[in-house]
Amino acid sequence: MKLSAQKADAAPRTVPSLAAARAGRSRRNRSVMLVLVGALVIVAAFNLAVGAYSLSVPDLLGTLTGQGTQSENFIVLSLRLPRLTLALLVGVAFALSGALFQTVLRNPLASPDIIGVTGGASAAAVFGMLILGFGAVATSLAAFAGAIIVACAIYLLARRGGVVGYRFVLIGVGIAFMVQGLLGYLLSRANLNDAQGALLWLVGSVSGARWQDIAVVAVVLLVLLPVIRALSSRLRALQLGDDLATSLGVGAERTRLILLVIAVALAATATAAVGPLAFVAFVAAPIARRIVGTGGLALLPAALVGALITTVADFTAQHLLPGQLELPAGIITGAIGAPYLLWLLATSNKTGKGA
Repeated sequence: MKLSAQKADAAPRTVPSLAAARAGRSRRNRSVMLVLVGALVIVAAFNLAVGAYSLSVPDLLGTLTGQGTQSENFIVLSLRLPRLTLALLVGVAFALSGALFQTVLRNPLASPDIIGVTGGASAAAVFGMLILGFGAVATSLAAFAGAIIVACAIYLLARRGGVVGYRFVLIGVGIAFMVQGLLGYLLSRANLNDAQGALLWLVGSVSGARWQDIAVVAVVLLVLLPVIRALSSRLRALQLGDDLATSLGVGAERTRLILLVIAVALAATATAAVGPLAFVAFVAAPIARRIVGTGGLALLPAALVGALITTVADFTAQHLLPGQLELPAGIITGAIGAPYLLWLLATSNKTGKGA
């Protein structure tokens, strides 16, 4: 009787404890989101206000509300605001692309810049610039097409017996090396001036942002974000493994293909707009998951982290490095991501898991 009474007393306590745990996670998520949004607002204000012609906070607010002088309107609205907007949008696109790749393939190295997707975009863009004489719009279209072609090649080579994360990544890394060889060949055959322009694009930069590029990235995000949200429950099921996902009524292979197509489209669009900003897609989701502190998807925190990385990198490249020459933002993102990649490989080897 005493044992039965103890079980009866213990049973009701489980529900409140689960509810308390969920409430705690929800509060943590809200806190993290508020901190990330606040950091983004501060960084955005610095990007808009600081420069050769700096503005105070009241002047910046006045300019954004249509009360600035002619010079302030030109500097903020025509030069700095497009650059900031493009950095925010491509940061979101790269971050979500990396998060989808890493979650679907269940591999921390499954990122578009590691497995050759952005490399395919780069090779196609450089080929268009150096060999075909493409302009800015045609180069962007070539970059988008190159990313799609490489992603299709990786998928077709990796799909035998079902797409497996490690096989997809290894094939992608192999194709990435092939793409690098092609890029080296194209650059070595080009004249010096053309090669310099191609190298600048290959580093990745949000300078020279145009509203038409911003509109393209914004439209792609507006179309794909609701689709990602609608598929989030299926993505969570895929995290549990194909067998369990299938038992829950989720078509694992079909869902994986749809999500990979979305991830490739996001990476291709962002790369076509600003070039291959290194490691943004690679580090955004792991940082977001570590901040949130759960094993969930953390897609929205990842998007905010990606936007924060690109805006901070662009501000650093413009204002915080010695010398008068403004550097591309891709140099800063590469400096951030490369140590993380080395740390990931070192810790993977320690645990004997390998990447």
